Amino acid sequence: MENSIANPDDMSIISNPLSHYLSDSELDLLNINSNQVEYSPRNTIIKQNSRVSHIIFIKSGLVKISKEMRKGKNLILNIEGPGRFIGSSSVFGSDFYNYSVTALEPTVVSFIDTNIFKEIIGNNGVLGLELIAQISRSNILMIDKLSSLLYKQLPGRVADIIIYFSETIYKTETFTFPLTRQELAELAGTTKESIIRTLSEFKHDKIIDIERNTISILSPKIIQTLSRLG
Repeated sequence: MENSIANPDDMSIISNPLSHYLSDSELDLLNINSNQVEYSPRNTIIKQNSRVSHIIFIKSGLVKISKEMRKGKNLILNIEGPGRFIGSSSVFGSDFYNYSVTALEPTVVSFIDTNIFKEIIGNNGVLGLELIAQISRSNILMIDKLSSLLYKQLPGRVADIIIYFSETIYKTETFTFPLTRQELAELAGTTKESIIRTLSEFKHDKIIDIERNTISILSPKIIQTLSRLG
C-alpha cells in the first residue's frame, strides 16, 4: 500500500490524551498546518540526516526509531506507539533529524509544521509541560538503554526487551514481536545469531514459549530477575 493522506473528516490531527490541552483555536491552527499520512509496515517516515521541517505525532500504530552507524550497522534506539511526539529533540536542538523513523505496523501520523508547533508551545504551558514530560521519559529510557548495553550481559538485555514489549507496548504476557530477528539484535546491541540463540535458551529453560514471532512469558519472575541482575 502506498503512503496516503488520511481524510481529515475521519480523524482529528490531535486526539486524546492531548486534545484537551488545546483550545479550539489552537486545534484549528494545528489542523490547518498539519498533514495526516498513513504508512504501511516498513515504510520510512523520517530519514536520518534529512532537514527538520515537522514534528510528528503518532495517531495510531507503532514505529521504530533507529540510528545508522558506520559500516552499515544500525542501532534501534526505541519503539514508540500512539500519543507520542517524535522529532522534538531535533526540532528544538538541531537542523537535521539524527535518526530514522520507520513504521512497524499500519501507522497514521500527523506532520505538524515546526513553526506553528513552536508558536502553540510558546503560548500553551500545559501542552509544553506534556512535551517536556515525554522528552524526559525518553531521556530516562535512553539512559537505561545505555546502561543496559554497557553493563548487562545478553540475557539481561533480552529480558529488558521482553519486559518493554509486554508491559509498555502491548500490556500482556503474550504478544507478537513486530521486529525481525535482525531488528531484535539491533535493539539488543548484538548479532542476529546471538539473539536467536538466547531466545532458544529461554524457550529451552521454559522461561518463555516462542513460535515464530509470537512470544508467551511463562516465568515473569525469572524474566524480571534476569533484567534486574543483568
